[in-house]
Amino acid sequence: MQPHPPPTRRRARTAAAPAQRNPENAGDGAAASDSATPCLLQRAHLRAVPSTLLIPLAARARGSRYFPWLACNDVVATSLVERLGADVEPCLDDLPTVLNVLWRTRAIKDAGRSFFLAHPKAGGVSLGCGLSHHFQWLDTGANQWLDADLPEVMDLRRELLPVRCPRTRHATVDITQPGWWQRLGLPKEEGEGDGAGVQPVFIVCEGVLMYLQPAQVQAVLREFAQCAPEGSRLVIDVMTHRAVGRAAQHASVGPTGAEFHWGVGSMDELTAAHPRLALLRQQSVSECYGWPGVVLETLWWPWLGAPLYGMATLGVDGA
Repeated sequence: MQPHPPPTRRRARTAAAPAQRNPENAGDGAAASDSATPCLLQRAHLRAVPSTLLIPLAARARGSRYFPWLACNDVVATSLVERLGADVEPCLDDLPTVLNVLWRTRAIKDAGRSFFLAHPKAGGVSLGCGLSHHFQWLDTGANQWLDADLPEVMDLRRELLPVRCPRTRHATVDITQPGWWQRLGLPKEEGEGDGAGVQPVFIVCEGVLMYLQPAQVQAVLREFAQCAPEGSRLVIDVMTHRAVGRAAQHASVGPTGAEFHWGVGSMDELTAAHPRLALLRQQSVSECYGWPGVVLETLWWPWLGAPLYGMATLGVDGA
């Protein structure tokens, strides 16, 4: 089979302010109400890192025009882009990142569907959810779902995506502060013999950890390992440590002012935070580039130590 052609970056453009639109022509879809005005994103006053939420939103809404084989059919993202009235074309100029987002979306969907097939009544969590809506793909009809992020993001999310299903809820959280597991009210491993019947949890944390300090990432992984019931899963995206401090060179992230503070020099670092952690699966976006991408990454591996960009699924055992 011929590999898919590698993406080439479109002509770079300066990020534009949200475009003016007629509210009467806005699609409703999953949106809250006509109170979402063309300047809603500007009024949210998002800081640098939270403002990166527009990058995956744009990719999921319109990226399939460039990578149809990775189309995720995100009807919620499509509706939200219309409701926000934002010019997302600058995000789409960065085709490698669009591909990264669509590829990781597929990886998250696959991991989530596998988990909920085994645990159809378990809970799922999106940490640092932004405006992502994974529940549209992972709703079993019996499971629970929690979307959590910083207060300013959740204010925007509540306006655009109010809770409509009794099995879903919103919460504000700062995962850099210890105790986030308990504050979110997640089921907790009680210790050997005490946690029988406790459902495991599926957690996705995408586009978040690379903006945290290494010690903060280790604390997040450690809290997951200490608290999560046996069988729980944590799906995260990872970057090589060579990307740390280079966000300004990133076509999509650079204009936001956010910075990369964490990357891995070896995938084994992900399990160093706690003995209960196990690396169940690791993936590299190089697979989207066919054998040339795999060969190049293999050649660079001694210097990179990890994928340029990849996904990792972590699990906890009963130890």
